Amino acid sequence: MPIKKTLSAFVLSALAALGVAHADPLSYARYDQVRTSDLYLDLKADFGHKTLAGYAELTLNWIDKSARTLVLDTNELNIAKVQVLNPNGRWNAASFMLDKLDAEKGRALRIALPFQPQKVRVYYRTAPSAAALQWMSPQQTMSGKRPFMFSQSEEINARSWAPVQDTPAVRFTYSARIEAPTGMRVVMSAENDQQSTGAGGWKFKMAQPIPSYLLAIAIGEIDVRNLGPRSAVYAEPARIEAAAYELADTEKMISAAEGLYGPYRWERYDMIVLPPSFPIGGMENPRLTFLTPTMIAGDRSLVDLIAHELAHSWSGNLVTNASWKHFWLNEGFTTYVTTRIVEKLYGEEVAEMNLQVEQEEALASLPSIPAAKQALVTRDADTSAASYTDSGLVYPKGAWLLRTLEQRAGRETFDPFLRGWFDQHAFKSATTDEFVAYLKKNLLDARPEVMSQAELDEWLYGAGIPASAKHAASPRLAALDAQRTAWLKGELPTRDLNGKNWIALEWMHFLNDIDGKASAAQMQELDQAFALGKSGNNEIAYRFYLASIKAGYSVREPLNAFLMSVGRQKFVVPLYTALLKNPAEKEWAKSVYAKAREHYHPVTQGSVDKQFKK
Repeated sequence: MPIKKTLSAFVLSALAALGVAHADPLSYARYDQVRTSDLYLDLKADFGHKTLAGYAELTLNWIDKSARTLVLDTNELNIAKVQVLNPNGRWNAASFMLDKLDAEKGRALRIALPFQPQKVRVYYRTAPSAAALQWMSPQQTMSGKRPFMFSQSEEINARSWAPVQDTPAVRFTYSARIEAPTGMRVVMSAENDQQSTGAGGWKFKMAQPIPSYLLAIAIGEIDVRNLGPRSAVYAEPARIEAAAYELADTEKMISAAEGLYGPYRWERYDMIVLPPSFPIGGMENPRLTFLTPTMIAGDRSLVDLIAHELAHSWSGNLVTNASWKHFWLNEGFTTYVTTRIVEKLYGEEVAEMNLQVEQEEALASLPSIPAAKQALVTRDADTSAASYTDSGLVYPKGAWLLRTLEQRAGRETFDPFLRGWFDQHAFKSATTDEFVAYLKKNLLDARPEVMSQAELDEWLYGAGIPASAKHAASPRLAALDAQRTAWLKGELPTRDLNGKNWIALEWMHFLNDIDGKASAAQMQELDQAFALGKSGNNEIAYRFYLASIKAGYSVREPLNAFLMSVGRQKFVVPLYTALLKNPAEKEWAKSVYAKAREHYHPVTQGSVDKQFKK
């Protein structure tokens, strides 16, 4: 890779060796010295070579007036050249070097500077194997006509498609011009012009400052439908009508959230339903949430996923964890807010069921999580991601802490308290210590009876769920439990179960509770009575398949179709894990994965590969 030697190689080597500690161990960026305030991307998408190529222009805010090095995060980027904007308005070459590759963090790009420029340009090309990007062949799309590409930047994969300060501690505005093949639409986590044709390149602008993990792009055969005055959904043409039907309540959700936590500050809330290989349920990219098609059930029964991603518009996007050590500030808060939105739209009964299922799944996960990883956050210095806590448990546990505070303080006190947190920290990054200081000043100092320091420490730093936690108890789920217990004992015939009247949450609760307890014969009867193997609700189908595998009831035919068409990690990884533990299914699982693997996102492939290696 070419290095313009306007400064000596000796100086560059010395700069690389300086490695001063900074607050985010997953970033090389020295954001105590300089911060990106704006990013401009000018890129061309090449589906033949599976690359994005062009340049990134970073506008810089210099904090340390003696600093003469800009350090950016990269991963597998082929850097062609770096330029700096001189005071005379001319762009001149700058010296740069790339550190040795780190398997987790990629490479630091160190740019040596004779002065502190306002702008720097990095010319580069991504690798076909870029961790954030999935390039799909036409055969992997619904129409089979054109290829598709989408990104997933969280947590530290933005650096695989743009040279940035890849840390949630740094926020910047951005704009872009993207060239794509004719007949394909480009969308980004920014202002999307529905009338654009892409002539001269697709242009975007994000006026609100975001962290790098919220950079997002998708390119493909994409249609759009408006849902309301400030919301729309994008999807492949064959899916657009189903998506628009499923997401019809979006505008109501935005209004419900605003009523609780103040104005929506991102202007529009659009969504894109991606191909099935999207590895997670949703990604809260501002102005354009990315969604899995597995939430399309045909009856709007899984829209709590939308409520969750919308809630991120306050917790996560508006107020962001300063590093991934404090992940619970994003997801614990969002999970709490989700339940409040669901309650406001669909009533207390549905919200209470949702909450009980959430809490039960959290408790069921504890035996598989090391005790040291069960805290919301550790007391360890933020020097290594190895010390971070379990990223799944922080969702329900963080929400449980906030709900405990709400129950004890009362909503008339807690709701303004939480809104104040969002208002006072809007468009900023925060740590747990900052939240604790805010909590004490704005709630606990005046109401110490709400929670003692010892109990707060137990929630934040202790294992499991504190014994003082109040468990959600839904009367509807209690009635269902009585039926389930009798059914498992053989005292209640399958035909007498009230399943035809259960909503999705009730089926999820029922299937969670019979997992590993029901017999093959019982699973067969359930399937015959309620056609669970053919359920259009992926949350129900997944749980049914999982319980069937453990019971020894063969569901190969529908499961094969499911694994070939769904790439969501939450479903795929546990199903393959269960199949591999069943001696009768192990070889079949290998044959399915051999065919299905190419349809999965690289993140999902890596997770399933680990299960096969075990």
